[in-house]
Amino acid sequence: MTLSEMLDRLPPDTAELLEEYRFDRRRFLALAARVASGTTTSNRVEGRVTPPQSGDVSALPEPESMEHQRLDKLGLDALAAGQVALVVLAGGMATRMGGVVKALVDALPGRTFLDLRLAEWEAIKRRVGRAAPLWLMTSNATHADLRAALGSRLGGNLVAMFPQFLSIRLSPDGSLFKDSNGNPSVHAPGHGDLPGALKESGLLGDFVAGGGRVVMVANIDNLGATIDPAVVGWHLDHGAPVSCEVVEKVGSDRGGIPVRLDNRPVVLEEFRLPKEFDPTTVRVFNTNTFLFDARALHDLEMEWTFFTVTKQVDGRPAVQFERLIGEVTSRLPTRFLKVPREGVRSRFLPVKDPAELQARQPEIEAVARARGMLP
Repeated sequence: MTLSEMLDRLPPDTAELLEEYRFDRRRFLALAARVASGTTTSNRVEGRVTPPQSGDVSALPEPESMEHQRLDKLGLDALAAGQVALVVLAGGMATRMGGVVKALVDALPGRTFLDLRLAEWEAIKRRVGRAAPLWLMTSNATHADLRAALGSRLGGNLVAMFPQFLSIRLSPDGSLFKDSNGNPSVHAPGHGDLPGALKESGLLGDFVAGGGRVVMVANIDNLGATIDPAVVGWHLDHGAPVSCEVVEKVGSDRGGIPVRLDNRPVVLEEFRLPKEFDPTTVRVFNTNTFLFDARALHDLEMEWTFFTVTKQVDGRPAVQFERLIGEVTSRLPTRFLKVPREGVRSRFLPVKDPAELQARQPEIEAVARARGMLP
């Protein structure tokens, strides 16, 4: 039986779920054909990769400086004019915290990550007289629970949700992967879904039509990545379509790094780098916080790279295809902003497991209090 025939014979509930979350059958079959034939392309980029040049990475000015005050005013004016929206990536499950929706995990006692994002929303409203739109990109695994948690707050374009897409896993031989219950195994293809899913939702088009200029994107578990008027001002001031936040590496930190690919500044994950390029030579890495020119994001047309990733699912290898939001930097001119990762100015407070959450709670509380997210 061919893979296409297997898709035709999916259980009705799986088929309906894939249709609801806009499964791209044609693209999936094309990617799967590479796996079945053993001709899967390398995840590594082609081209000349070199370290970032002087001027590619700028530092956020110190708060007491005149430059910081100038940028802060630019950002505050944009917020007051309703020109800034925040997208929070909330499609993930906290598998290391018991397999629950990560946004609904308590970041502080009695306050979930989602609660604190909503408190940020209220703090902005108090500061500039209006709230910035808050949009959550969900997945099939989180959408229903987040809708229930938001309840009456949802409505219109001010607080809204939109789901990312859905795909299906393969066995290493190219056939459909079945879980321990014998059912097809589905997965979200990664945060690279954001431009397409946000555009399809209609939220982005309405925002641009209403004069929206900046879309900030951040992870749900990084409560340091709040809307900072000075960061917004820096983005508006330099004029490039994309700003990417980076922080200083500490110890053995690893992640996507700013480099030049064929002399163009981009973000590349380490698994994409040529084997001969040493990522430790670049002493900053990407926090997965971006600011986009809203119209450029809306009008974005690009051929995405879908990476072939092997995961362990129910104790067996499963192949899935993923894309990353950082690849937008390969299409749109990008500037990098080095931001603090220590103290109340920290913009990087990731939480991956219970131990990290417990260790970070004092930092999270201090940052949240300093930014008006706590009484």
